[in-house]
Amino acid sequence: MNNPLIFGFALVACDVLVWRCAVPKNEVARLLVRLGLYAGFSAILFASGLSPFSQAPYPDSRALHLLGQVLEIIWWLTGARLLSKVLDTLLLPKTWRRQRLFEDVFGALVFLAATVASLGFVLELPIRGLVATSGALAIVLGLAIQSTLSDVFAGIVINSTEPYEVGNWVSIDGVEGKVLEMNWRATNLLTSRGDVVIVPNAVAAKAKITNSSRPAALHGVSVTLEISPEVRPKVVLEALNRALENVRTVLADPASYAIVKSIGAQSVKYEATAYVDDMSKKLALTNDLYDLCYRHLDAAGVELRPLGEPYMTRTPSPVGTTSIRLLRRVDLFAPLALDEIEELAPRLTRHEYDPGQVLIAPDTVPDSLTIVDSGVLSVVTNDESYPIEVGRIGPGETIGEAGLLAGLPARVKITTLTHTVVYQLKAQDLTGVLKKNPDVAKLMCRLMSRRQQTLDKVAAPTHVAESEQSFFEWLMDGVRKLHDIKF
Repeated sequence: MNNPLIFGFALVACDVLVWRCAVPKNEVARLLVRLGLYAGFSAILFASGLSPFSQAPYPDSRALHLLGQVLEIIWWLTGARLLSKVLDTLLLPKTWRRQRLFEDVFGALVFLAATVASLGFVLELPIRGLVATSGALAIVLGLAIQSTLSDVFAGIVINSTEPYEVGNWVSIDGVEGKVLEMNWRATNLLTSRGDVVIVPNAVAAKAKITNSSRPAALHGVSVTLEISPEVRPKVVLEALNRALENVRTVLADPASYAIVKSIGAQSVKYEATAYVDDMSKKLALTNDLYDLCYRHLDAAGVELRPLGEPYMTRTPSPVGTTSIRLLRRVDLFAPLALDEIEELAPRLTRHEYDPGQVLIAPDTVPDSLTIVDSGVLSVVTNDESYPIEVGRIGPGETIGEAGLLAGLPARVKITTLTHTVVYQLKAQDLTGVLKKNPDVAKLMCRLMSRRQQTLDKVAAPTHVAESEQSFFEWLMDGVRKLHDIKF
């Protein structure tokens, strides 16, 4: 056997070894090594007369002639593979490379051309007849795989225009999920339920696509509410704007807003929209917005009822009934029985505040419990002399619980952000209820302990938290001393 054949097959074996073992590890370096081997392979073939553009020599030896033809065909197929790899590695953008669509499509076309060339030059088959036959066969195959070809060309359009990429959270044809893979046939989406949905490229190319991952630092959240048409829109919009202002995690720019979407005979549709800088915050924000809209609408006197029922004009509630309704909305008084709430209701006093007024200053001991009836308040604490807003308070929430229960000084500054209406309850007015039902005091202290733990995460902990005695036990001791209660 002649040396060119030995060296040729040796270089082919080295190329296969580099390809299968992925040596070197760097993809570009590995491609350069393979190109060097291919250049050496080509030099050996052309120098020895084994031209891939003609039949192999050795007419006297059938075995050598056959081996030469194999080497020439390998030259065409290896060249096609390396050409597609060069395009994929060195020329295509990284996003296209991850999707692999162009590599697959271009590789298929190059391999088809290399196969036809090898049949024509190496085996000297009649190309015209082959092309005519393959053309008729292509028409038959094209009709048979029409939908598949539609997916391929639609995939080329999608990958060229890049409406989304791998890792984006998108909605395609009503299916919402994270893009796992984009190939020549379809886009694979991972839904929030953990299912993988395969959307054909032909469907994606025609569908309305919503990409929630663009822009990366701006994500909108909208909640839609249907309110009775008897309620004046101005009242509803003011309540919804207060609900939006009650959320501190939203972006200031673009600003949150509430609008009237449509008006019908049975309802008026409203939409409240806010923006966050991280998509992971959308779920929590959506739930918070629904809850805050409910609370602020209720505080504004908007009756939430099944739409379609006849509207019954309500007479204004007496003061006592309003106070009872307010107390029943407060989590702290959930353990109290109805008669105990009725006993507390007449002792509430009503107060109004304009925006920017300070209700509680740091290091002061509140002498009353403040219950927010309407409006929004800001809670700010100082961490190493730097003010940090740790929360916002809305309807149904309370202020000054620690001072009321145990005479504990406030650690935060609480300021009104909007016009606010509150009701206050003096500490001595609660003493009788706590003495009759000590378990209520325990539940209140436990709730206060949880709130204090939240505050300790963003500000310097109290001296109580640093001691061996837990905050809950210390608060209970304060309740015993202040209200003379025996547990």
